[in-house]
Amino acid sequence: MKVTTKGHTIIIKDTEGDIVEFLDKVDNQYNSFKDYNLILDISHDKSVDVKNIKIFSDLAKKHKKVKKSLVFVVEDIDYNKVPASIIVVPTQLEAQDLIEMDEIERDLGF
Repeated sequence: MKVTTKGHTIIIKDTEGDIVEFLDKVDNQYNSFKDYNLILDISHDKSVDVKNIKIFSDLAKKHKKVKKSLVFVVEDIDYNKVPASIIVVPTQLEAQDLIEMDEIERDLGF
């Protein structure tokens, strides 16, 4: 797991390729991440599918309650089958753009 901070966003990149272990690590260290927008980059693991993404739904709900964004970076996935409560994009740049838009909406009171 590689952690990078960019302003009000933390990028956490999975380097192991084990999605369940990655979720456990993020959950265990969540208190140090909760005040930031999060980008979870699991594009390294080519075996990730919608079923794997769904295991993050509790984390996504918890992070939304603290009024922060949580975006997943996954390249080869059917984005239409991902639940609406989980935001998935193909690149880190798109994730950062989406977080910027979310920040603007929150600043405006939406």
